[in-house]
Amino acid sequence: MRELVRTNDPVLISAIESLLDGAGIAHFVADTNISVLEGSIGAFPRRVLVPDDRIEEARSVLREAGLGHELRPDTA
Repeated sequence: MRELVRTNDPVLISAIESLLDGAGIAHFVADTNISVLEGSIGAFPRRVLVPDDRIEEARSVLREAGLGHELRPDTA
């Protein structure tokens, strides 16, 4: 799995999940349960992960939706 986006914004995460679902790209939102430890203050960002073999397709979907500025740098 590769990191696609890292954000504290739950609305953005929801939008990204909808876009990825619509494109048929499996994904996982990591660090969602950390809020129990942080007291729900939003200090720790959540990470949207996608399979290695779908990362470029996922990046393209987000760019086409105008969310390219939210993408993590491609380090692979």
